[in-house]
Amino acid sequence: MTTTFIDTNKIPAVNLAKGQGSYAEILNRDLAGAKNVVGALRWLKSGDSLDTTSPAGTHQLVYLMEGNGVITLEAKNYDVGPGTGVYLGPLETAVVKQKGDAPLKLLHLVVPKPGQ
Repeated sequence: MTTTFIDTNKIPAVNLAKGQGSYAEILNRDLAGAKNVVGALRWLKSGDSLDTTSPAGTHQLVYLMEGNGVITLEAKNYDVGPGTGVYLGPLETAVVKQKGDAPLKLLHLVVPKPGQ
């Protein structure tokens, strides 16, 4: 096994469709040989949101690194800040929205079942 250094500050962010913020993949097969994991940084500004559903057989972790926001799970809103995370099992959904003056920075991991 080889240790791989990934300088996430050198990976350019891509602006997504209006209201979805920006995104940079920081962990995948090409960057680190990760065969069944995709990791991304996401930035949400005022009015932006991440609306995610785990497909069957897939698990997700959304971890708030900077800023404040609101996570909606099963129609209930939770105010959240740095250090807050949410795990989504297969077919579970979450909506994360930015709140306040500062952008929201998220780490978003997606892990499909082995063999995918």
